[in-house]
Amino acid sequence: MKRSHINSVIKDMEKLLEDCHFYLPPFASWHQQDFLENKDCAREIFDNRLGWDITDYGTGRFMECGFALFTIRNGNVKSPQKYPKTYAEKVLMLYPSQFAPTHYHVNKMEDIINRGGNDVYIGVWNGDASGHLLDSDVIVSLDGVRKTFKAGSSILLHPGESITITPYLYHNFTAKDTGGPVLLGEVSMCNDDEHDNYFYEPIGRFPEIEEDEEAYRVLCFEYDNILKN
Repeated sequence: MKRSHINSVIKDMEKLLEDCHFYLPPFASWHQQDFLENKDCAREIFDNRLGWDITDYGTGRFMECGFALFTIRNGNVKSPQKYPKTYAEKVLMLYPSQFAPTHYHVNKMEDIINRGGNDVYIGVWNGDASGHLLDSDVIVSLDGVRKTFKAGSSILLHPGESITITPYLYHNFTAKDTGGPVLLGEVSMCNDDEHDNYFYEPIGRFPEIEEDEEAYRVLCFEYDNILKN
């Protein structure tokens, strides 16, 4: 992705957050110098990769397959004594028709909440420990109401509605193709992107960035470069 495109996506998400009256913590607007000045006292941000994350899953086709997200809080499964939070929270944005790939988690349970802006479809299948998609009916909780769906169903969430994603439940996201972008919330157990994301089809995680303009915001996977300074 070009840096100019990443910058544009973040600005779009900031606008959507403003429209939905959802406010981010102060470090969301830090520049590189702010991170440098706080690199000793803000280790929780660095170590737990809080902050901005724009991904095209290595496809090079962000508007078709991608996600914009901001991690607000998270623990750390590798350092539970240092970071004992057992929970995490994110906000995410999908553009109309944008798709986020099918995956499950082995350990994490999460609620996906439509925070506003548009509708979103959540595709669901049962999975197993071998990574297979199963053809069995899927039982999920929608805002505390237990419902049963056929494998591969796309569950429509309107603003304010949510779905509970349990371990081994394959799921994907597709924003409604008309209207504007959708803002999603994720409230979950401690998040471990490196070891607890299992995609049905092999796929990348972070984009290759073409630096065609100055970065508007620092991305969470760029923190290591800052800490070297």
